[in-house]
Amino acid sequence: MSPLLDARGLAKRYGTTPVFEGVDLQLERGELVALLGESGSGKSTLLNCLAGLDELDAGRVLLDGIELTTLDEGRRALLRRAKLGFVFQAFHVLPHLTVADNIALPLLLLRRPDPLRVAEMLGAVGLEGLGARMPRQLSGGQLQRVAIARALVHRPLLVLADEPTGNLDPRHAQQVLDLLLAQVREQGSACLLVTHSERAAARADRCLRLGEQGLT
Repeated sequence: MSPLLDARGLAKRYGTTPVFEGVDLQLERGELVALLGESGSGKSTLLNCLAGLDELDAGRVLLDGIELTTLDEGRRALLRRAKLGFVFQAFHVLPHLTVADNIALPLLLLRRPDPLRVAEMLGAVGLEGLGARMPRQLSGGQLQRVAIARALVHRPLLVLADEPTGNLDPRHAQQVLDLLLAQVREQGSACLLVTHSERAAARADRCLRLGEQGLT
């Protein structure tokens, strides 16, 4: 069976300054992989390129057999909507929507409203009873858990998570890692987890490091 995510020869530059070069990455179904590296090594940029949010300067990305790098922006957006869950480091929770409506957004965009699934995800990230609150009423750790629930609510094939436990206490970090692992095992999806946490990396099936030599 071919990898769920198959990326070959990826390169990204800002002007003449390389961010990364020669990156090859394959993720199998049911696999959680930790992506490590120094601050500024390009980990977040790599996630954005894998999702088609940033343009690559070289290489190709196949997601579930579809070559993302040949699609126009409209088709990329549709592919992301259907197959991808992204946990942004800055959360990107919409301030004018309630917690429940933020989590429900991927389902609504897919025209698959499912209040029971939203309630399930609220419980899964420890936010029971907070669905009617506005984002301004939440702590940073709670906002991070909203972002994680939103990324997983539609059961995506690929989860790209940028420091998803960075603002969480150990108990909630463990809860989130359990949830991510359950997602990939039960749904046959895959997760690429950017982290500086040794505890989070230890839960991964394997660890990769991004540096000047690409991925090792």
